[in-house]
Amino acid sequence: MSQHSFPKEKIRIVLLEGVHPNAEKNFRDAGYSQVLRLKHAPTGEELTAILEDAHIVGIRSRTQLSEDALAHARRLFAVGCFCIGTNQVDLSVCASRGIPVFNAPHSNTRSVAELVVGWVIMLMRGVFQKSQAAHRGQWLKTVSGATEVRGKTIGIIGYGHIGSQVSILAEAMGMNVQFFDIEAKLPLGNARATGSLRQLMATSDIITLHVPETDQTTLMIDAETLAHCRPGTFLINASRGKVVDIEALAECIHDGRIRGAAVDVFPTEPKSTDDEFISPLRGLDNVILTPHIGGSTLEAQENIGTEVAGKLVQYSDFGSTQGAVNFPQLTLAPHRNAHRILHIHRNVPGVLRQITRLIADENINIVGQHLQTSGDLGYVVFDVEGEAPANLLADLKSVDATIRARILY
Repeated sequence: MSQHSFPKEKIRIVLLEGVHPNAEKNFRDAGYSQVLRLKHAPTGEELTAILEDAHIVGIRSRTQLSEDALAHARRLFAVGCFCIGTNQVDLSVCASRGIPVFNAPHSNTRSVAELVVGWVIMLMRGVFQKSQAAHRGQWLKTVSGATEVRGKTIGIIGYGHIGSQVSILAEAMGMNVQFFDIEAKLPLGNARATGSLRQLMATSDIITLHVPETDQTTLMIDAETLAHCRPGTFLINASRGKVVDIEALAECIHDGRIRGAAVDVFPTEPKSTDDEFISPLRGLDNVILTPHIGGSTLEAQENIGTEVAGKLVQYSDFGSTQGAVNFPQLTLAPHRNAHRILHIHRNVPGVLRQITRLIADENINIVGQHLQTSGDLGYVVFDVEGEAPANLLADLKSVDATIRARILY
């Protein structure tokens, strides 16, 4: 295969927030030598300086790639979110600048599911209250309120990768499983779908949330929704902080409608370990509060490092965008004995015709062509025979709708 037109040793990769070292290893094994790994989430001028020089940036959940921050990213051509969520990145701005964003939507599903099941048992047995009391010198040896999970009904809101894993584990412990999802989902095992969210809320002993953050899910669990719970219900949220109205939940816990809760995600979270965590749920012994650790296991972080770094390498090496959350999806294998041209453009009529005419005018034979569009964005990849003339890249960039063009190799 021909050498890359932009050598790998010149591509600067910065991995932030203590991304698993496995990610750095994957890049280096693929031939990338300029890899910098930092343990913290930079802000302000430090983040600006990083974005000015980086070609690829890897982040977790705390680094904010806003429109203002991305304005300094002159060389950036790909972003990797080494986590499930991508709400810390302005996806539309990245798309408009021709920057695909990759994440790891499934690598930590087991970690989250296991933690949820652990919380189910702890809440049903009142473990957290009894532990807190013991730390204060109290000895709450009582059977009152302590129940087995076997035979109880768990209601899962969002029956995707995590929700379905919770379903399997809960049923293995003898629980009755029901779920609600806005899309039709095939139940696993003996799980069954409920006809509505209200029905699930009214008929579950414990409710667990596993939905993304969207306009539809923001504050979907509010005071009105919580009013449909039968007294003594438990609630778990390990999805997104804005899904639950925290103030309303706190009120329901105080008045006893919600008997206890476990919350891992919050509408506003501290940006560092030095910042104070503020929440109306603080101080409640029947509420387990954890600092967004649902997917934070060594196994999950290693898997995420492998998955996201692999996607970034595939894009940088071959132009493959499979798994990008804001970009047309193309899965591309290398084409031997050919040169590969990438063209990212606004999805308007006539662009493909202009590009092919430019290539034809240079008497270049096209041996492979891949086109995909998504909304306002178009992405076309050409494999061509022979050497691409020096002026071709400039000509491609001159096409009116061009966002970014590159002769990959």
